[in-house]
Amino acid sequence: MRIVTLEEHYTVSSLVRLISPEAIARGGFPPAAKTGPQMKAAELDEIGPIRLAAMDAAGISQQVLSLSGPGAELLSAAEGPGWASAANDALAAAVARHPDRFAGFAHLPLTAPEAAADELERAVTRLGFRGALVNGTTDGLFLDDPRFAPILARAEALDVPIYIHPGIPPAPVRDAYYSNLPGDLGFMLGIAGWGWHSETAIHVLRLVLSGALDRHPRLQIIIGHMGEGLAGMLARCDSALTIHTRKQSHRTVSETLLQQLHVTTSGFFTLPPFELALHTFGIDRMMFSIDYPFSSNQVGRAFLDSLPIAPADLAKIAHGNADRLLKLTV
Repeated sequence: MRIVTLEEHYTVSSLVRLISPEAIARGGFPPAAKTGPQMKAAELDEIGPIRLAAMDAAGISQQVLSLSGPGAELLSAAEGPGWASAANDALAAAVARHPDRFAGFAHLPLTAPEAAADELERAVTRLGFRGALVNGTTDGLFLDDPRFAPILARAEALDVPIYIHPGIPPAPVRDAYYSNLPGDLGFMLGIAGWGWHSETAIHVLRLVLSGALDRHPRLQIIIGHMGEGLAGMLARCDSALTIHTRKQSHRTVSETLLQQLHVTTSGFFTLPPFELALHTFGIDRMMFSIDYPFSSNQVGRAFLDSLPIAPADLAKIAHGNADRLLKLTV
């Protein structure tokens, strides 16, 4: 069976070294973290035989790759566009060497939104990328901020999705919610232990509540980690929020998300959250992902094989929905 994964990461260490240590520190990246990109640098940098062997061992047919931070969101509006273009060119070269095994999501210079929209168009029309991935907030702002409207409009016009991936929380959030805990626990609580998921859910809800998704009704959004907790909260969001959105939208919160949101399994390989996400979002909006190299291809594949669903539904999750949404060539 063909298997596509689409929250799979790479980096270009030579480009990361061009970002000042001060900018990286302001972005919340610890100088010597025992988790994350620093620990996985070798695997993130490698888009070739080692990665392919790991894919083959788990029966992964194709990875859709995206840049793991730190990235252009830490750079000025003058510096970011060139950096992002170089990262996308590096990925495009790797994809060109193995076009049947790899595809790409664009990295965008979000501190320069107009340039980011142009880079998205270049990446899609000239490099053959399948959309863009955004890592968390930029300067503490979510994509609903009006300055990012050109990016949403361009993605909609190009008919490509935006994958909203977690990022390290802004400094005020880190200080208020995740400080004064022993050792690395505050950092971990702010990222994979909890904060990443709640922040991404808020990111999506802000796109709904601000009217951004109503203004761009054909735009499709992808999130990972079994829906970042939204599946368990969607009915609550409807009851608490929809009454306040009726003046600006004919859709409820859940109606908007069920028309414009897609969910992957990345990094979540147990049955209860899968069943909740499936029941909430439906089979046609669920896609398989691993979160390589931060999660194991083997563990993810074993989970996929264990799913108690019909073969036709399994094929949709394994590849069919991703092939359709990303227009992947089989």
